[in-house]
Amino acid sequence: MVRYGATPANPAKSASARLSHVRTSFKNTRETAQAVNGWELEKALTYLANVAEKKQAIPMRRYASSTGRTAQGKEFGVSKARWPVKSVGFVSGLLKTAKANADAKGLDTSKLIIKHIQVNQAPKMHRRTYRAHGRINPYMSSPCHIEVILTEVDEEVPKAKEVVKA
Repeated sequence: MVRYGATPANPAKSASARLSHVRTSFKNTRETAQAVNGWELEKALTYLANVAEKKQAIPMRRYASSTGRTAQGKEFGVSKARWPVKSVGFVSGLLKTAKANADAKGLDTSKLIIKHIQVNQAPKMHRRTYRAHGRINPYMSSPCHIEVILTEVDEEVPKAKEVVKA
């Protein structure tokens, strides 16, 4: 059994999945994950499909120092946004895996929300690039670990009206 960054309040109504050493940008994947954190699963999968088709954008909030501006960021109240297609592919694939795990557990997949999604840095991978005058520079990649926990939402029962005693 592997450890996750969070434990669900009700493990019987939760499903989880994780990926390790994913060869995609940590920063882009972190922004992609935070864009769908707390959303309903079907809404998140639709949104990520739209990002892959460049109909909607991922808002860049933390790692946005050299990110270009686009009008598609207005939806989220930011001016800087991108379309990280590779990160979107990994995150949506992980969400589909977690959905399949929930279905195998017997959970209602139409009521699932993304309760916890976390992206951590994995060890950097080293390559080298050859430069002019016999120099060699590092050519690093920044992979990441991704984990997600989906939880089935309980329906809210309205509070009963109090009976006034005379």
